[in-house]
Amino acid sequence: MEAASVGTRSFTAMKRESWLERLAAAPAASPRVHYEVDASGLQMRAGGAAQWKILQRVDDPDPARANQQALTDLANGADGLALVFEGAPNAFGYGLPATPEALRTALKGVPIDKVHLRIDVHPASRASVDWMETLFHNWPNVDPARLSLSFGVDPGAVFAGTGRLRMSIEALQASMPQSLAHFFSVGAPAVFLEADGRVVHNAGATDAQELGIILASAVGHLRMFEEARQPLVYAAPHIGFALAAGQDPLSTIVKIRALRALWAAVEEQSSLPPVPASIHAETSFRMMSRLDPETNLTRNTLAAAAAIGGGANSVSVLPHTMPLGLPESAARRMALATQTVMKREVQLRPISNPTPAPDLQNQLIASLCETAWEEFRRIENEGGILRSLVDGRLQERVLEARQARIETVRGGQNVIVGATVFEPPVPVSQPTLDAPVKPLPEDGTVFCEKLSPRRLEEDVVG
Repeated sequence: MEAASVGTRSFTAMKRESWLERLAAAPAASPRVHYEVDASGLQMRAGGAAQWKILQRVDDPDPARANQQALTDLANGADGLALVFEGAPNAFGYGLPATPEALRTALKGVPIDKVHLRIDVHPASRASVDWMETLFHNWPNVDPARLSLSFGVDPGAVFAGTGRLRMSIEALQASMPQSLAHFFSVGAPAVFLEADGRVVHNAGATDAQELGIILASAVGHLRMFEEARQPLVYAAPHIGFALAAGQDPLSTIVKIRALRALWAAVEEQSSLPPVPASIHAETSFRMMSRLDPETNLTRNTLAAAAAIGGGANSVSVLPHTMPLGLPESAARRMALATQTVMKREVQLRPISNPTPAPDLQNQLIASLCETAWEEFRRIENEGGILRSLVDGRLQERVLEARQARIETVRGGQNVIVGATVFEPPVPVSQPTLDAPVKPLPEDGTVFCEKLSPRRLEEDVVG
């Protein structure tokens, strides 16, 4: 068998027809995807419990208060926790203090061997792997090999979202494989490296750009290990993916399924054994309204249902008051209830075909794959994700996409309910926790233009 290799940015072009052929030749859906829509709604067509993990954000700057909320969430249906530290691109100005002490306090009393733990991408992501390992070793009667874990180590997402790296690109690429090789060699069942598209999505990227950037990040991870002369077959199974789920259900379902097809193509062209992509979805921040935050409940419901319908492995719902400040317990409870109703009452499952015509789904996926693959190849030709960011080329394309989206709303081709149409008769207020917004870190060695999260509403109406 040919040795796995990502080569020197030599991924071949693939047109829409090629993607259609690949999709048509794909194996039959797994037992998870045997659910249809009929007159009585979504019905289970195969046995087994709902498979996706409900994750609740832990992003309160007060670790003790965050701990109490986490325990409440787990007692009320959450399957795991998404730990968000300060300085993270998706912390939106909040987050746990980035210290091992804060992690230990936030997880006090949490049955870590019975839940899924996820650490979101943040500047100290690599260090937080060590914090977690120390925590496990000091925890009584816990076997780390049996834990369910995901560590968001993604230098590209950190660089894009904060505009800075704490070491040179060369030093980063040289040190990362060595620092993670131990975890690969012992076979720890965890995602260590992540390709996170939420940063660019919330900055305005199209679905195709988001997927192309995700692929470029994932291949960048692989290339680091190849250049360090470490076998890719050990690194690839530890790569995960994160993306944003928007309020358009069909677009979100197609995006998730396109990502699986795109990653399968990378595996094939790199001679990697096929391993299904592990995908985390979080509801979009850019779609949210500050002027009429209650409308976010509907947006979140549609986005979460689509993420589940598309087959995401885990889903996190941003509380509907997030644009107003740090969400309090009632808003977090609504975010949790959005998923627990789907899982416990509706028993929602991945949908085999969300489109009226049987072949329309594949056509939509193929078109998205073609455009996303070209974005991926463009970034590869620019020297990879980090070099493209240094040169500002990736940011230019994302900001152009954001401006085009703004113009569709200003021109009347699209609307924002509660902002551009059907505005509330009186200003809507929602309670939030008392917590100051913290700026992103300013220290660094390498700098680029950062891609900040921007809600479409604030770009259109302020």
